[in-house]
Amino acid sequence: MINETDKKALDAAVEQFRALMESQLERAKRIKEEKEFTDYQALDKIIIGICGGDGIGPKITKESMRVMEYLLKEEVAAGKVEFKIIDGLTIENRIAHLQAIPDDVLAELKQCHVILKGPTTTPHQGDGMPNIESANVAMRKALDLFANVRPVKVPEEGIDWTFFRENTEGGYAVGSYGVNITDDLAVDFTVASQEGCDRIARLAYDYAKKNNKGKVSIITKANIIKTTDGKFLNTAKKVGEEYPEIETDDWFIDITTAKLIDPARRTGFKVFVLPNLYGDIITDEAAEFQGGVGTAGSANIGKKYAMFEAIHGSAPRMIAEGREQYADPCSMLRATVMLLSHIGYQAQADALEKALDKCMFEEKKLVITGRDTGCTCEEFGDYVMETIANM
Repeated sequence: MINETDKKALDAAVEQFRALMESQLERAKRIKEEKEFTDYQALDKIIIGICGGDGIGPKITKESMRVMEYLLKEEVAAGKVEFKIIDGLTIENRIAHLQAIPDDVLAELKQCHVILKGPTTTPHQGDGMPNIESANVAMRKALDLFANVRPVKVPEEGIDWTFFRENTEGGYAVGSYGVNITDDLAVDFTVASQEGCDRIARLAYDYAKKNNKGKVSIITKANIIKTTDGKFLNTAKKVGEEYPEIETDDWFIDITTAKLIDPARRTGFKVFVLPNLYGDIITDEAAEFQGGVGTAGSANIGKKYAMFEAIHGSAPRMIAEGREQYADPCSMLRATVMLLSHIGYQAQADALEKALDKCMFEEKKLVITGRDTGCTCEEFGDYVMETIANM
C-alpha cells in the first residue's frame, strides 16, 4: 500500500506531469503553424549572429568569423551581409539570470537570420552549479531548430554519411523537467509529436533526393520504446513512400552503432534519420572516423532560423591549462561551410571546404595538436585563407 506521504508526492507529480503535457500539446500545435522556410536570396541583408559561448568557444568562433569575413568581404562591403556579435551566452551570465538563455540574449539571437555558435557549458549533477537547461537545447526549442544535420566523409574508406537528428523532441525535449517522485523513484519523459516526426523525415528524404543519395535509414529502438519510437518509425516510413526512388531501411540503434564499425556494412549507409538522443550519441561515434569531434561541424535548421556549431564541448581543461590559443578551429570552420551553403553562398562554401580538405588531410603543412607542439588557432586560420587565395 502507498502511504500518505508517498500519495501526496504522487499527486504533486501527477499535477507537474499534467502541466508539462499541456505545454507540449501547445508546442505541437504551434510547430504546425510555421509553413515556409526563409528565402535568404530574397532578403536585402543577411544578419549572421556570432555567439562565442564558453571555454575555447570564443577563440574558435572568432577564427571562423575571420575566415568568413575574408570570404564575404565584397558582400559585407555592399551591405548584403552583416555580422552581429552576441556576448551574453556565457555560463556566468546564464547562472546570473538563472536562465538557459537570458531574455535579452534571446532577443538578440532573434534579430539574426543565422547564427554561428561556439560550444557552451551545461551544468550537470554534482558540479555545484544551478540546474539550468542546456543552452543548445533551449536555443533549438526557442528558435524551433528541429533538424540537426551532421555530415561525415572519409572518401578512402567509402564513408559518405549524412545524419538528420530530430532536434527538439525525444528525451531532450523536457530533459530538465523530470520528477523525483520520492527518494526511491525518479522519472523522465520522452516526447514525439506527429508534426515533429514528419518534418525531420521529410527533410532527410528531400536531401537524399536532391543529392542523389539513394537511401535513407531510419534508426530507432521501436521494439522496446514502442510508443514514441514507434511513432517516429511509422511516420518516417510513411514519408518514405512518397519517395519511391529512395530505398528505405530501418535499424535499431544498438545494432547500428555496431555496423558503423563494420567495414563490410558501413559503406551501405547514406542518409540517417533518427530521434534526438540516438542522434547525439551516434554522430559523435561517426565523427571519430573523420578524425574526431574536433573535425566535425553541424547545422541546426528551422524554417525561420538556423544555427551552426561545432559538435564538441567547451574544453574547460584547455582553458585551465592556458592552452586556448592552440584550440582546433576545424569543427567551427566545417560548420561555417554549412552556414555559407545554407544562406546561398555555395561558391564560398565550396572554396572553404576544399581548403579544409587540403589543409587537414592532404598537405598538412601546419598541424594542430592542442598544445605548443602544433600551430595556434590563428595560424591555422591564416593557413586556410592562404590556401583559398592560391586555389
